[in-house]
Amino acid sequence: MAELIPPGSAVFRERFEQFRYSVFRLETLQSYGNSGEDPALEAFQAGHPHLVTPGKQRWTAMIRANAHAGRTLQRVHVVTEPISEYLRFELTWGYGPNVEAGEEIRIIPVPEGDPWPVDLPHRDYWLFDARELYDMHYEADGTWLGTEPVTDPDRIVQACTWRDAALFHAVPWSEYVATHPELTRHVEALARAS
Repeated sequence: MAELIPPGSAVFRERFEQFRYSVFRLETLQSYGNSGEDPALEAFQAGHPHLVTPGKQRWTAMIRANAHAGRTLQRVHVVTEPISEYLRFELTWGYGPNVEAGEEIRIIPVPEGDPWPVDLPHRDYWLFDARELYDMHYEADGTWLGTEPVTDPDRIVQACTWRDAALFHAVPWSEYVATHPELTRHVEALARAS
């Protein structure tokens, strides 16, 4: 394994300003810790109005700028059900503004007792322009340890195959949210607030 790029590093953040065509993200964890979302998550859990952190403002501005320039940002999250409190937050307060800014987010639901999708890994990654792969490394509790740049062509091809499989199996975020009243309520409140 290569040396990890630490969380918050400008080296990885710059990739979002330098890609040419597309970015794809596969998410497989059911909870992420230490991601800069803690104040918003706490507000969500306390039932407070939507809290937009400076980090979230920068992130949605980046999405909007790239989408406006014609670049594609896609994300698929494999979600085990019943969904956790963290995922209720992520699927509403996290993803709602991203979708509004221009990111295409899709969900692969895995109902309780069903197996994990056989053609997908149990790990997260970012894929830039289908040629630059960054594996994400986490502690067991979802705390982000860092990002591993991957240069092995076979692993990059595998990540492209996983991307295609994930997009095939997934449903659009809006469709998934519409089938879950506990999510719809939060998304509607977000829409009223914006």
